[in-house]
Amino acid sequence: MENKKLGVIGGMGPQATSVFFEKVIENTAAERDQDHIHMIILNHSTLPDRTKVILEGRGDLFLDAVANDLKLLELAGVSNIAIPCNTSHYFHDEMQQMTSVNIIHMVDETVKEIHDRFGGSAKVGILATNGTVSSGIYRKSCEKYGMTLHEPDAEMQSKVMDIIYNDVKGQKNVDPKKLESLIHRLVYEEQCKCVILACTELSCIELDGFYKECSIDAMEVLVNRSITLSGKSLAAGTAK
Repeated sequence: MENKKLGVIGGMGPQATSVFFEKVIENTAAERDQDHIHMIILNHSTLPDRTKVILEGRGDLFLDAVANDLKLLELAGVSNIAIPCNTSHYFHDEMQQMTSVNIIHMVDETVKEIHDRFGGSAKVGILATNGTVSSGIYRKSCEKYGMTLHEPDAEMQSKVMDIIYNDVKGQKNVDPKKLESLIHRLVYEEQCKCVILACTELSCIELDGFYKECSIDAMEVLVNRSITLSGKSLAAGTAK
C-alpha cells in the first residue's frame, strides 16, 4: 500500500495532541525512522473552546478559526486529516465541506468498532465534555448502529468535567482512581457493556488494566485508523 502523508489539527488540548503523536509512534509497525508515518501537526492551541461555542450556538467562531488549518494541510499534500478532539467532530460535516482531503471521523470510527465488538442492541456508556454529550454526536451514531447510549447524570457529568478541565488541562496531576470509579459505576450499576472515553484529555490518564478492558478509547481508535489509512501496519500486540 502507498505511504500517505497524515495531517493533524491539534492543540485541543496540547497534551492530548502529544499523546496522539506518541500513540501513533507506539502503534506503528516500524523498525527504523523511515518506517514511520510522515505527519504534519498543526498545534493550534488558540482555537476557541469547542464546548463553549456549541453551548452558546457560536460554531462559526470555531469554523472560521480552523478553516486556514484545513487549507494549509491540503496545500501540504496530506491524504487524510486526523483531529484528536471528540467535541470538534460536531462540526465534521462543515469542516469536510471546506477541504477535498478526507477528515477521519473519530466518532463514527469509534462507534463502528464498538458495534463490531459487542454487536447491535448493546448499552454503551460515555464520558465526555458537556459539549460532546449535549451535541448528541455519539448518541446519533449509536442509534445508527442500533445501540443505546447511556449518558451520565448531572452529578457524574460534573465530575467528568472536573477531571478534564481541572485535573488534565489545569493541574496535569491526575489520580486515575477518579476516572476508574466513574467507569465502575457505568459498568456495574448502569450495566453498560463498555464505556467510551470520548474526550482526548481522558486518554492522557493511565488506567488499570481492568478498566482499560471496560473502555473504548476514541483516541486509540483514531490513532489506529490514522495508521492504516496512511498505508502502515499496526504494531504487534496493538489493540484493534
